[in-house]
Amino acid sequence: MLDCSVGNVPNASSVVLVSLDFSDRNYAENLEELRQLAASDELAVSAVVKGARSRPDSATFAGSGKVEEIALALEQTGASLVIFNHDLSPAQQRNLEQRLKCRVIDRTSLILDIFAQRAKNHEGKLQVELAQLEHLATRLVRGWSHLERQKGGIGLRGPGETQLETDRRLLGKRVKLLKEKLVKFQRQREIQRRSRQRAQVVSVSIVGYTNAGKSTLFNRLTRGDAYVANQLFATLDATTRKLYIPDHGPLVISDTVGFIRDLPHTLVAAFRATLEETVQADLLLHVVDAGSPSRKEQIEEVNKVLKEIGADSIPQILVLNKIDMINLLAGRAGYGRNECGRIAQIRLSAKTGEGLQHIKLSLSEAIEERALERCEDKSELAET
Repeated sequence: MLDCSVGNVPNASSVVLVSLDFSDRNYAENLEELRQLAASDELAVSAVVKGARSRPDSATFAGSGKVEEIALALEQTGASLVIFNHDLSPAQQRNLEQRLKCRVIDRTSLILDIFAQRAKNHEGKLQVELAQLEHLATRLVRGWSHLERQKGGIGLRGPGETQLETDRRLLGKRVKLLKEKLVKFQRQREIQRRSRQRAQVVSVSIVGYTNAGKSTLFNRLTRGDAYVANQLFATLDATTRKLYIPDHGPLVISDTVGFIRDLPHTLVAAFRATLEETVQADLLLHVVDAGSPSRKEQIEEVNKVLKEIGADSIPQILVLNKIDMINLLAGRAGYGRNECGRIAQIRLSAKTGEGLQHIKLSLSEAIEERALERCEDKSELAET
């Protein structure tokens, strides 16, 4: 099935999207998410090729008939790039590029490219490069060292090495160097965390699905200037600020990278250092787009990643954001408590500020709870 959305105008940034349905109940949401990812990467979607299969084709993932349909879409739209809403094997990617005579990438490569554009600080750039190289390591057969040959490859190759072996050696050296640099950043953050722990300051991390409004909430609370945009992965670099709650005291709050469905494992691993702020937090504010039809699945995806990084046992408050976009009774600001009396859910609009007082109430209670725990610890020490 071919869906052409623009005219036949050649454009270096125009792309053809390919999304196949393998009986996935979230197929429509996954396709819409791919459109948003393409828009976030400043790509114009020229056409969308859809189809249904029982399983991927081993050679081209899509099958010969669907490949012909993709070729037709490229011819009709003048697009120069094909993006699959799936993970392709190196062989499948190579076969597709040979048949379509254009560049073909998968969903993971698209996300990596967005991350490469959005990382701003030095550590974030190192983490993105590491993720890209680890992803590339599985695809060296497609050739990587042409980049080195541009600088002059003579003297780089060891005795008896094939070009592929040279590629692997050069890539391995760079990966090792990046990991060593990231360890230094990790140690610096550990020192900062220890100083906060000695000062007994409550640590809060804002987590959630990408484009849920985390940075908008962070800016509202801290009067900060974290980058905000209506696009996926607008924020990549973790930002930490001190926040003072009147009559209760200070706490440290962090804005983190957004999660996404089927987040590439290379990115989870590379950004583990950044996500350590989440792992070390005393409280998580789990921000959810209350108006998203996929909010339940998005909550599950975030919790899945939190479990993967070891943060699933940290207390969290579900923050239903963007209530200004909901014209229902459920769109009113408010909060609810769990059976233990703690605030467990908050409804607000980070954009308008409606309901922000409920966040501050939950944070003040977190500070009080920490102070009470300190008193109990001191009492137990005194008794012993």
